[in-house]
Amino acid sequence: MPVSKEGQAISATTSAPPGRATAWRMLGPAFVAGIAYVDPGNVATNTAAGSQYGYRLIWVVAGANLMAVLVQYLSAKLGIATGRSLARMTRERYPRPVSAILWLQAEAVTIATDLAEVLGGAIALHLLFGIPLPLGGLLTAAASLAILTLQGRTQRRFELVIIALLAVLLVGFLSGTVLARPSLPDTAAGLVPTLPDGGALLLAVGMLGATVMPHAVYLHSALIRDRFTEPARSAPRRRELLRATRIDVLLAMTIAGTINAGMVLTAAGVLQGSGIDTIEGAHDGLSRTLGPLIATLFAIALLASGLASSAVGTYAGAVVFEGFWGRRVPLYLRRLVTLTPAIVVLFLGVEPTVVLIISQVVLSFGIPFALFPLVRLTSDHGLMRELVNRPITQLAGTAVAVIVSVLNIALIVLTALGR
Repeated sequence: MPVSKEGQAISATTSAPPGRATAWRMLGPAFVAGIAYVDPGNVATNTAAGSQYGYRLIWVVAGANLMAVLVQYLSAKLGIATGRSLARMTRERYPRPVSAILWLQAEAVTIATDLAEVLGGAIALHLLFGIPLPLGGLLTAAASLAILTLQGRTQRRFELVIIALLAVLLVGFLSGTVLARPSLPDTAAGLVPTLPDGGALLLAVGMLGATVMPHAVYLHSALIRDRFTEPARSAPRRRELLRATRIDVLLAMTIAGTINAGMVLTAAGVLQGSGIDTIEGAHDGLSRTLGPLIATLFAIALLASGLASSAVGTYAGAVVFEGFWGRRVPLYLRRLVTLTPAIVVLFLGVEPTVVLIISQVVLSFGIPFALFPLVRLTSDHGLMRELVNRPITQLAGTAVAVIVSVLNIALIVLTALGR
């Protein structure tokens, strides 16, 4: 994989000249990171939430998406200000034992991420073509690897492919929402935070982990860095890039949030009370209630989600390793390390949707380990200069990290109590 020395480009494009076109030239990095927000783990948790609890957990999607906007903005801002990735800055600014722990949990998060993405692709291939799950997992891994090789030529080409797959997701998942005609009063009521029981908490934490994904936090700073042949050296240029990045992040996260909300609303509208708690069950339920075409579009969108997110996840894993250790990782080796657990699970015949939801809970536990260093680094005036966090931004970032940590602790307590 083309991972280079920090502060230099990985398949960098030519620096965009200042001007009105900068915002449009900058569109792309947030869309690549945003794929992590609509991966198969989102499909599993969102459809389960809508099927089991109707509209009552839609507030989790809304809140998680607001968190995602802030988190990805901070990660991108770090890349603009320093020309380095979050992983590299963490290694430089924290003691070695702390850095080693953060790296280990980041690797665990990456494995959990790839587990969800390969499983999702395998399920989609099984639904569409009847391909056995283990073979589907291998095909998903190979196809995502092929997509990722585009990044070795130009990052822009890779971004455009990812954006095209995101468009497939938008059509595939929201077509069902239009036909399901979700209740507007119930949707509005669902925006009021409530957790009916411990199962709802498990799903809420899983939905949060599936949305605010730790590997995307590490990735975005590197994506910004990789767009330019050298860091932005002047204050006006950094501010210009930051303005363009805000647009990129808002557009990408709005699309991702719309897709996630659509999944919950579709399940709540046509699957609520059905007892369906698997992706395969959701596919069959959509076929019965909305027709085979919608079910097929759902499966195609799931496949696009698995392919795109798996490619992006492997990219993120290489960024994490290179940042923490300063060494390049061959693409095939990175793929092998994260692929093995997913293939083992598929061969063991474990229920894929259950594994998907559990993997998203694992991701949620990894969020604070990425967020607290990110908030701390972006509040360092000596490091960030004029892009340092304002007090309100600092407060919001800290609040997000604390909220996620509290939810995780609550989940541990409820699980220990058997609730």
